[in-house]
Amino acid sequence: MYTPAHFEESRPEVLHGLIARHPMGTLVTHGAKGLDANHLPFELRAQEGTQGVLHCHVARANTVWQELVNGDEVLVIFRAGDAYISPQWYPSKQELHRQVPTWNYLVAHAHGRVTIRDDERYVRGMVGRLTRTHEAGQPVPWKMTDAPQDFIDTLLQAIVGIEIEITRLEGKAKLSQNKEARDIQGAGEALAARGERLVGEAMLAAASARRTG
Repeated sequence: MYTPAHFEESRPEVLHGLIARHPMGTLVTHGAKGLDANHLPFELRAQEGTQGVLHCHVARANTVWQELVNGDEVLVIFRAGDAYISPQWYPSKQELHRQVPTWNYLVAHAHGRVTIRDDERYVRGMVGRLTRTHEAGQPVPWKMTDAPQDFIDTLLQAIVGIEIEITRLEGKAKLSQNKEARDIQGAGEALAARGERLVGEAMLAAASARRTG
C-alpha cells in the first residue's frame, strides 16, 4: 500500500482498535487458481501471537480453504470509512483557488500466515465468541442454545475455520494532513454536518493535533 509519511498509521493499538470496530474484512489470497477475495467477519484476538491473530470461517463449499496451504501468506483489508472531499470546504480555496477534490479514508492491512482449522471444536468456539460480541447490543441477545442442538450441529459441519497469525500490520489514515489545519478543520466540519461523522470527526481530531503538535 502506498503510504506517504503524513498518512501513515503504524500504532498497533490504533490498528487493532480499527479492526475490532470494523471486523468485516476482505481476505485476499493467491492460490493455484490465481488471486481471490472473500468478504468475511473476523474475530481479532490481539493478545495471541506477536501482533495478534485473526479468526474467521467460510462455507465448506467455498474452495478457498482447499486452495490454501498452511503457512501461505495472505492479506486481510479492513476499511473503517471513506468520504469524498470537496475543495469548496477548504477555506484557503476561497483565497488562493489552488485546491482540488480528493477522497479520504481509514484502512488497516493485516498480512499474515494462514492455518486451516477444519475441526468442530474450533469452529464452535469461534462462532460462539462472534455471536456474543455482535449480539451484545441487542435487548435480548441471541445465543446458540436458542436453536435446536442438531440444527446448530448441522450448520457447524457446513463451515471451515481459518486462522491467520498476523506478521505485519500497516495502516493509512488519509485525513488531509498535508493541508493547513484550517483546511482540515473546514472539511471535517462539512463532513460532520452532512452526517459523515466517522471521517469528519477523525479529520477534526487531526486538525486539533496539528494545532497542538
